[in-house]
Amino acid sequence: MTERLWRPSRRRLTDTVRAALAPVAACSVALGALTTWVGSGNAGSPARIEVTSGRVFLPYGDTRDTAAFFSISNSGGAEDRLLDVTSSAVGGDITLSRHRATGGGAAYRDPVGSAAIPAHDSLTMSPHGLDVTVRAGAGWRAGDLVPFTLRFQRSGPIEIVAVVVRPGEGALGAAL
Repeated sequence: MTERLWRPSRRRLTDTVRAALAPVAACSVALGALTTWVGSGNAGSPARIEVTSGRVFLPYGDTRDTAAFFSISNSGGAEDRLLDVTSSAVGGDITLSRHRATGGGAAYRDPVGSAAIPAHDSLTMSPHGLDVTVRAGAGWRAGDLVPFTLRFQRSGPIEIVAVVVRPGEGALGAAL
């Protein structure tokens, strides 16, 4: 009795190679993209947050409510979020807020739960955008230093000292 070995036909081999070609090509492209991403130093790179240029406006008139501003940069490869701002030198609530304008030229502050700091980007707070609403301490004068702690989702707390300035004095982007 002779056994006959099964041999695939040429057509069956061609169909098998064609069926395997698409997943192999997709995996090769994905592997190449991941290799490039890792080679550029972005894989696993955490957020690297730096906070500079802390400024607090000296209140004007009878109100003690004012605003603080910071420049926040993220040189890391992952986004981070500013979640909270606290200070031992500020009375009352501290609120992260955004300046909004109404159609009639008036403005108001809209509370914000958090603020994104994208990877390889920065966020500069200003009176026309994002700021920190605070209640000024009694007797604050221009030049006083006010400690703040900014809490980030991934980077944790970062402490910075802000300088009290009169509105319009000192560039908000200038480093201390």
